[in-house]
Amino acid sequence: MMPLLISFLAGLSIVIGALIIHMVSSPARIHHLSIALALGALLALLLFDLLPELRESAANIGIVLVLLLVLLGVGILKLLDLFIPDHDDTAATHDHENAVHIGIISSLALILHNLVEGMTVYSLSLTSLREGVIFAFGIALHNIPMGMLIYATMQERRRIVRRGVLAAVTLSTCLGGVLMALVSDALTASRIGALVCIAAGMIIYIVFAELLPHVLRTRPRRLSLLGSVCGFVLVLASCILGG
Repeated sequence: MMPLLISFLAGLSIVIGALIIHMVSSPARIHHLSIALALGALLALLLFDLLPELRESAANIGIVLVLLLVLLGVGILKLLDLFIPDHDDTAATHDHENAVHIGIISSLALILHNLVEGMTVYSLSLTSLREGVIFAFGIALHNIPMGMLIYATMQERRRIVRRGVLAAVTLSTCLGGVLMALVSDALTASRIGALVCIAAGMIIYIVFAELLPHVLRTRPRRLSLLGSVCGFVLVLASCILGG
């Protein structure tokens, strides 16, 4: 029961990020700051968390399969991109429609990524409660800017839609723990590694095709730079604590 509770609390930090956006008095600046934070956070996540896991997966399933699975992750989001409206980042749509599109795409990738992290939290907590808590705290730190991103980009959607997306992303970490408890025998290291590769491809797509173009168009540039650096440092700290 305790491993599942730890997984749930790690995912709950998404709500903390959403509450920060909800309570601020300058939503436009915080909106831009949250996207810059997410850019830095996801870039650090790729470098310090997912890249080592991709190397480990390459040792288990081969570099060619790893590259194909990463490309599959990119391709899945690119395909979904065609069915999600209002996704062109132009001067006319930069602040509204494109932001919503970023929120939807990011939520899909984070759900898969958090499922894998929830499995890891559950497994660590079974063997060492202390290691599970430390890893979960690291996850919580880098989930905060993700919660800010989702809430900020989905603010113009109906409340039930916004809350539903937040709930799905928040509960995905705990769901990963539940899945690990139910089917731990079937989830081999190779299969978990394959999920990590797909999630990494999705995050690569978000960083370079969605967040980076948006941040480069955002003014003032200093705010974008500050947000990106803060997000990068926050996740770097979480990776050090978690690993």
